[in-house]
Amino acid sequence: MESNNDIETYPGFCSKCGSILPSLSMEEFIKCYSCKTVFGPEIYGNAVAEYNIILNSVEDIDNVVKTEYNKNDADDGPIAERRCGLCGHNQMSYAAVQLRSADEGQTVFYTCLKCKFTESENS
Repeated sequence: MESNNDIETYPGFCSKCGSILPSLSMEEFIKCYSCKTVFGPEIYGNAVAEYNIILNSVEDIDNVVKTEYNKNDADDGPIAERRCGLCGHNQMSYAAVQLRSADEGQTVFYTCLKCKFTESENS
């Protein structure tokens, strides 16, 4: 802990008002957000920042793609007896969603179980 000007502070804190200072950037000076006092990079003392960058592996991406692909094979919700406008199949799954304001009806999306054709209806 060091004593500068008005109050005792730790590195990375403003010695005028005690606020936490923004992180170092490519600029030469650091400006306190609260009191607008300008400091040089030495205000951070000997502080060291470390970070790790974790990249997704090819296996992780493959698993996501396989999962997304398999989602299309499953039923999309409850099944209703409704004729598909494309293939004529008489069963479609449906999902009701509130897309418009609360005082208006919901939108129902129907998906054909046979050809995956999708249509919507505003109720």
